Amino acid sequence: MIDPAESEFPAARLSCESDPELARLLATHAGVILLRLRGTLRGVPADRIRAEGDRRAHEFLTAALRRLRPGDAVLSDAVLSGGALGDPGRLDSDRVWIIDPLDGTREYGEPGRSDWAVHVALWEGGRLAAGAVALPGLGPTLSSEHPPAPRSVHRGPLRMLVSRSRPPEYASAVAGPLGAELLSMGSSGAKAMAVARGEADLYLADGGGFEWASAAPVAVSLAAGLHASRLDGTALRYNNPDPVLPDLLICRKDLAGQVLAAISAAR
Repeated sequence: MIDPAESEFPAARLSCESDPELARLLATHAGVILLRLRGTLRGVPADRIRAEGDRRAHEFLTAALRRLRPGDAVLSDAVLSGGALGDPGRLDSDRVWIIDPLDGTREYGEPGRSDWAVHVALWEGGRLAAGAVALPGLGPTLSSEHPPAPRSVHRGPLRMLVSRSRPPEYASAVAGPLGAELLSMGSSGAKAMAVARGEADLYLADGGGFEWASAAPVAVSLAAGLHASRLDGTALRYNNPDPVLPDLLICRKDLAGQVLAAISAAR
């Protein structure tokens, strides 16, 4: 059930919008819902805030997509959807929306943290056709339609982002040859967009990821001219029977060769 705040989303007007524009608007509005909810639940236990945020954003996004793109399949967080593996129709669909209603759930439940995000992406015809990452705690929604402009190259040590909760064991071994400083942050989307915005130079993830955690960030990163691949350099593919996507590299294109070599040596 979508509450009155969620129902303010102008579904009828958006029914004919382009897919990239729809991805941006859906991610943005889900972020508004999450911000409002976080404000109303001050003083409530963090676990309840996280669960309610996940549920509200998920219900809004899936209901909006059913209404606006009724013929498309949806791949979402398996915990919320009752099992992403349980939707066999998506494997035969040419258009699959891959969504993460609340990426960085842990950070969302911590007062004052802004490193959480909403991801909305479209996998169509074997490629990422659209993607948007809302960063409600920071303000902007970055999209493949209007990707961040290229930034000037950072003159200091390379800035390498890893997971706040699950950094790769070999992260220091990668950072050493690159002369990079290690920085931790929550949310795959927040880390990827920090690279896209020029606030970091590379983001490395390894272990336990799912497609919905990276599809939208990768769509935006590629549109922004960045390198995005598996850690062995192979291309990222989505809407697989098993939605686990265990590793990811996003970095400036000029760094890709040396970063991939450092990863290969460290692993």
